[in-house]
Amino acid sequence: MDKILLVMGKTTPPLVPRVSRLLSGVGTRLKLARLRRKYSAETVAQRAGITRRTLSKVEQGDHAVALGVYARVMQVLRLEDDLGLLAVDDELGRKLQDAGIVSKLRAPKRTLTTKTQVESELTTRK
Repeated sequence: MDKILLVMGKTTPPLVPRVSRLLSGVGTRLKLARLRRKYSAETVAQRAGITRRTLSKVEQGDHAVALGVYARVMQVLRLEDDLGLLAVDDELGRKLQDAGIVSKLRAPKRTLTTKTQVESELTTRK
């Protein structure tokens, strides 16, 4: 009757060091913003609907934490407008666009034949 259920932890692919440092900086800035406002970790976590442990991961810049959680913490700290600054200046994208690189064209969609179309074809062939 007793079954053992093996549960493997979720693994996330590693990030390049530069991106890890950037996320760590975001976490540090969020923690400093919380401390400047004199909010306790418990207060911010409760208002964001997360645990204190998750808030700690956010403040460490953990890449496994969902972007939505970062957004909720930013909302509690009244920094949600900063989300609009993400990817604002897409330099590489504009250079690619200016270079005229065309993305792959998709194959045309196949048309689905309905049952009535098949039946009408069969009757015309007879």
